[in-house]
Amino acid sequence: MFAMSHRFWMHAILAAAFLAPLPGAPQSSTSAYTPPKTPWGDPDLQGLWPATEMINTPLQRPENFGERSVLTDAEFQQRESRAQQAATSDSEEFRAADAARSIGPPGYWVERGKPNRQASLIVDPPNGRLPALTPEAQKKNDDRDAARKLRGPADSWEDRSYYDRCISRGVMGSILPVIYNNGNQIMQAPGLVIIRYEMIHETRIIPLDGSPHARPAIRSYMGDPRGHWEANTLVVETTNLLGGRNGIGLNGNGMPHSSALKLTERFTRVDANTIHYEATIDDPQTWVRPWKVDFPLKRDDRFPLYEYACHEGNYAMKDILAGARADEKKAAEAAHTNR
Repeated sequence: MFAMSHRFWMHAILAAAFLAPLPGAPQSSTSAYTPPKTPWGDPDLQGLWPATEMINTPLQRPENFGERSVLTDAEFQQRESRAQQAATSDSEEFRAADAARSIGPPGYWVERGKPNRQASLIVDPPNGRLPALTPEAQKKNDDRDAARKLRGPADSWEDRSYYDRCISRGVMGSILPVIYNNGNQIMQAPGLVIIRYEMIHETRIIPLDGSPHARPAIRSYMGDPRGHWEANTLVVETTNLLGGRNGIGLNGNGMPHSSALKLTERFTRVDANTIHYEATIDDPQTWVRPWKVDFPLKRDDRFPLYEYACHEGNYAMKDILAGARADEKKAAEAAHTNR
C-alpha cells in the first residue's frame, strides 16, 4: 500500500489532453472549461489518469506524412482494424507473433489502447520527427555504437538499461504510453503537487512555492521539479537531471539526454475526464532544437495502481544474464566440437 505524510492528499497524475476537429488531432490547450478547485483554491487535477488510450500512437510520425498530423479515414480504419486484431488475437498473424515472441510479455498481459487519429506523439517539429542530433551528441552516439560492438548485449548488468535494472525510466519514459502499467496518479496538497507512476517505483513531489532549483551539483534520475500555475494550467519545469543513460523515449529508451536537459510540462484539465499534457524537451547538448510531445490523458477512477515491486522481484535481469552465459557456453562447445 502506498503511504505518504498526512500533508498529502491522494489523487491522480501528469497529464494531457486536447480538443480537436478530428479525434486525436493535437490542439491548443486553451479551453472554455473551468475545472473544479481544491479547498485551498488551486485547479483540481487529482485523480487517476492512465495513458493507456494512446498506446497505438507512435512517438515519431512516418516520414511520408510530412507535416500532416492526423490520419486519413483510410489510415484510421487500418489502425482500428489492427487494434481489433490484436485485441481478439483471432488472426494467424497475431497468434504467430505471440508464439514467436522472444522477449517481452505474453500477448494476454499487454494493454491495447484505443485507436485515435493523432499521427504521432511528437507535434513539434511540425513533421512529428525527432530533431537532428548536435555534432557532440552524434559523436557520443557513434562512440557508444562502436563500444557495443566489442561487447555482448548482456556481458554485465551494466550493459542493460536503467529500465531493465528497475532503477528508473526518467520523467518522459514514465509518462509516454507503453504496452502495460500506464497508470498515473496526481495528488495535491497546499503548495504541492505529487505525481505517482505505476511502473517501476517513481513519485515526483513538485513544490509550488517559488523556491529555486537545487544547486547544479545535486542531480537525480527524475530531476528537480518546480511548478507554478498559469491560469488553470500547471506548468512544471524540471532541471538537475542525470545525463548519459536515460533517453526521452518509451521506458527511458532512445538517445540518452545530457545533464543540460530542461523539461517543461503543462497539465491543463480541459473537461471533467481529460487532461491535456504537453512536454517540451530542451537539451542543447543533444538536439539542435527543442521538441515537443502533446497528447491527452483520460480519467479512469477504476484503474488501480498496484505495487510494482520491480527491483525486489527482478528475475528478468537474472534470466537475461543467465541466458547470455548459456548461449556463450553453447557456442564454445560447438566451436570445440567443430575443431
